[in-house]
Amino acid sequence: MAVNVPIWPGSSSFFPGETPFGFYDNDRSFAVEAEQVADWCAKRLGYPISDIELQAQNFFACFEEAVSEYGAQLNTYNIRDNMLNLYGASTGSNLTGKKVSANLGGIVELAEEYGVEAGSGGNVTYYTGSITLTSGQQIYDLTDTSVVTLEDGTVGTDAIEIKKLYHNAPPALARFFDPFVGSGIGTQQMLDSFGFGNYSPGVSFLMQPIFADMLRLQAIEFNDIVRRSAYSFQLSNDRIRIFPIPDSVGSSTPDKIYFDYIKKADRSNPLKGNTGTISDYSNVPYNTIVYTNVNSVGRQWIKRYTLALAKEMLGYVRGKYSALPIPNSEITLNGSDLISAAQTEKEGLITELKEILDSMSRQAQLERKQAEAESLQVQINKVPLKIYIK
Repeated sequence: MAVNVPIWPGSSSFFPGETPFGFYDNDRSFAVEAEQVADWCAKRLGYPISDIELQAQNFFACFEEAVSEYGAQLNTYNIRDNMLNLYGASTGSNLTGKKVSANLGGIVELAEEYGVEAGSGGNVTYYTGSITLTSGQQIYDLTDTSVVTLEDGTVGTDAIEIKKLYHNAPPALARFFDPFVGSGIGTQQMLDSFGFGNYSPGVSFLMQPIFADMLRLQAIEFNDIVRRSAYSFQLSNDRIRIFPIPDSVGSSTPDKIYFDYIKKADRSNPLKGNTGTISDYSNVPYNTIVYTNVNSVGRQWIKRYTLALAKEMLGYVRGKYSALPIPNSEITLNGSDLISAAQTEKEGLITELKEILDSMSRQAQLERKQAEAESLQVQINKVPLKIYIK
């Protein structure tokens, strides 16, 4: 048996629960305007001259969708504009309606990755290890547990990367009065020979500018480079070659060389942040907007988008039958025209809103301020300067 489905009666009363999702049902402003927007959309579609094959709940659903679409566009814009400042923040805080302050958190985190390689900090831990040297042995295996000690990790199992190896010649200042260097100050070179090296040689000295001491230090270092074997090392895969060949003469225990290293697994691990933090577009905590806080400009856009949705819905309803038979004729319905017009209006409204939001981005505002400052400077430059006559 056919059932007559009631169509738009000419007025509506909104009650919580009449929208599909109920996002805004308890918002007083939304409840009041839902009835008004429904009446307005019906009259814009031709009521009461023509019947509107929709019910009040259809208009309410369109109104809710329009508000949600407006909020989604705003949230998308905010996420895009603030994403660099939000990385690592807690996902438990609702950011809707809140100001996001600019900060250098995202840039600093990126810089930390480079800091690891530069040895100036970063988010990968530097550990200390050592190599036990043997007299006369120049080549050592970094996977040999008998000679290599690591602060963290297992030798031969955990891949490591040496960042700094402490193998340098004695500082030139410690040999400032070395009698074999040939760059000391006369009789003071003999202090070490008599066992007085630990005492200050300043009992008698010649006042000289500081650059004289710097030149003497450079002479000592340059002498070591030319006349002695340089302190260096050669690292290839897991083998390290020490220069010069270690010599433990005068010592019963082999010396050690210390080094700083990182575990390659720590650097390759992309999950260095805490759980429950913002990591990408999907978990930025922008929730549904509060309709009461939407200004008149936004509400006008929402009403226009609601009308486009209602027009599209009416088009689909009328499109079920392209024509209705009547005595001696038939009535052609305009379902396809409504759908085409509604889709065009929706696309235009979305484009309009995106253009407005793009013009309000942080970058666009800075560019506008820059142009304003330049224009102001041009105007100021045209102001004639005062001429003072005595």
